[in-house]
Amino acid sequence: QVQLVESGGGLVQPGGSLKLSCVSSRSIFSIATMGWYRQAPGKQRELVATITSSGTTNYADSVKGRFTISRDNAKNTVYLQMDSLKPEDTAVYYCNLRFFGDTWGQGTQVTVSS
Repeated sequence: QVQLVESGGGLVQPGGSLKLSCVSSRSIFSIATMGWYRQAPGKQRELVATITSSGTTNYADSVKGRFTISRDNAKNTVYLQMDSLKPEDTAVYYCNLRFFGDTWGQGTQVTVSS
């Protein structure tokens, strides 16, 4: 049963931009906290950004001022706008839905390289 589907990853040059999308099939989307996490090779999964049902956002220090998380409850979709990308942003990015437990997407690869 597919519940979170990410899209928008790819290869981009340093300084470029990408926008990730995550569509949820769960009916509780509008009242859940949504987040983006990432995992680079050989590293643990880490928080990138979260957004609550009321729109309060939180960002990792490493992406503040460069990434923007947003949500459209009418479309059951959460977005991650990534600007000024750096090689160290290269990772698999995962969408997360948190509501009395965690639901994860399958991940989308983001590669920042010249």
